[in-house]
Amino acid sequence: MNVIKHVPNAITCLNLCSGCIACTLAFEGQLLWASLFVLFGAIFDFFDGFAARLLHAYSPIGKELDSLADVVSFGVAPGMILFYMLSSVVPLLSAAAWVTYIPYLAFIIPSFSALRLAKFNVDERQTTSFIGLPTPANALFWISIIYSTQQLAAQHVILYIAVALLLVGLTSYLLIAEIPMFSLKIKSIGWKGNEYRYILIASTVLFVTLWGFLGVSATILLYIILSIISRTKS
Repeated sequence: MNVIKHVPNAITCLNLCSGCIACTLAFEGQLLWASLFVLFGAIFDFFDGFAARLLHAYSPIGKELDSLADVVSFGVAPGMILFYMLSSVVPLLSAAAWVTYIPYLAFIIPSFSALRLAKFNVDERQTTSFIGLPTPANALFWISIIYSTQQLAAQHVILYIAVALLLVGLTSYLLIAEIPMFSLKIKSIGWKGNEYRYILIASTVLFVTLWGFLGVSATILLYIILSIISRTKS
């Protein structure tokens, strides 16, 4: 039995476990830990691909397993976190029965994440770059903005819900949009060809230093903008 070839899949399973734990913590209202486990899932998601390339351990099963894990960690988990947040502020909006259904709109996130991953698996154009917002980037955007705006949610309930639902629609569209997005895979350390990647990395450090966890959301927005700019210049 060749143990080496199973290393990437084992790391993918750690991604899946992280997503499951994040969902459980979201149910319990522990948003910080839920967000951290989504972040852990993103780290494992990066390293399973890295391990597969390093060990030359590619497999059709690995590709499918990766997508299944991503649906949980970057679709269901952020959807659950948003569901909890909306559930906690909706009662402040009105006593009407219909408002209790608003939080369920959070599950648009996992639905479109699954659709995006299914498209990725059958789209041969996405070998070195992406078409549409990658699910890990979308998940990081959501955990960052939800955790960082908890206090604002109770103070500006109507505005918070309106903006949250607007962002659900916008990010869901970006997941499946025919918009090329560059990959963070660096094949060489030179500046040429990696300009946007290095700008994004430097900006991430700056944003997180200035704004803390909210800087992650700013980084994802910059990633989208840089991807569009790089496309127009190519």
